[in-house]
Amino acid sequence: MSISPAIIDEIAVLNQFNLDSMQAGIKVHAHAASPGLVDAAGRLFAKGLVTQADGGYLTNLGLDAARHAQSLLMILKG
Repeated sequence: MSISPAIIDEIAVLNQFNLDSMQAGIKVHAHAASPGLVDAAGRLFAKGLVTQADGGYLTNLGLDAARHAQSLLMILKG
């Protein structure tokens, strides 16, 4: 199973969240972020992982996904 660029962008967005504070959201600005990341934030919203189409806060499902994504990245980086 290959990982599509779209999924990589979604993981990159999830990796931006600070898991130490649920009060810290993110904003994916269309003028500053790549189109892939902007689209990824919208897809995460459609999937119910974040509260807004441009980021916002993690939902409970999003928190689980972000924890897994960030853990995997830490393991792979060594």
